[in-house]
Amino acid sequence: MYNNRTIIMNHMKEHSTIYLFMTILFLTGIIFGAILVNSMNFVQKQDLFFYLEQFFSRIAESETIENHAILKESFLFHMKYLVLIFILGLSVIGLPFVWILLFIKGLVVGFSVGFLVNQLGINGLFIASVSIAPQNILIIPIYISAGSMSMIFSLKLLQKLFSKKISQPVFQHFSKYIILFLFLLAFSFVAALLESYLSNGAMEIMIKSFYQ
Repeated sequence: MYNNRTIIMNHMKEHSTIYLFMTILFLTGIIFGAILVNSMNFVQKQDLFFYLEQFFSRIAESETIENHAILKESFLFHMKYLVLIFILGLSVIGLPFVWILLFIKGLVVGFSVGFLVNQLGINGLFIASVSIAPQNILIIPIYISAGSMSMIFSLKLLQKLFSKKISQPVFQHFSKYIILFLFLLAFSFVAALLESYLSNGAMEIMIKSFYQ
């Protein structure tokens, strides 16, 4: 366990610049998402809020969403997103698309929270805290780690391409790359569990308390 911790710490220290870059990129997406809410005109906000209120009304009228359906949908979404980042990391030309995907994820989080707070005030903040925050506490580090590892692997491939030492093993890095992404997939399943059983239930309780 001590050796594994040392390996992780050394890895983080060696590639701290990449992890910092990915974190800043994600935070930039969140900021742009919040700005996007404020840039919407009144009609656009009302149209979007109309669909949101319909959703809240159905929940307030005791219409429940099945947990296993949310679990399946959530995990499939995370799996597709992570697999796409994994595939893009296999080529250097795919690296900019990894940055875009991470930025978009931050944009969605920032927009979702920003819109709820903008339209519902403190109630929107409470709803965002129980419906968006729990799973994202886990999923945000997963996506940042996935993007960082994808970038690290792409740069290693680029280094091998221009290296004179042709005999340097690539499969060793590739096998580690696969194993790390399998771990991230496992953690994303835990995040999907949080979303389907914790966030969903807490959101239903809170919405019913606001609309009754």
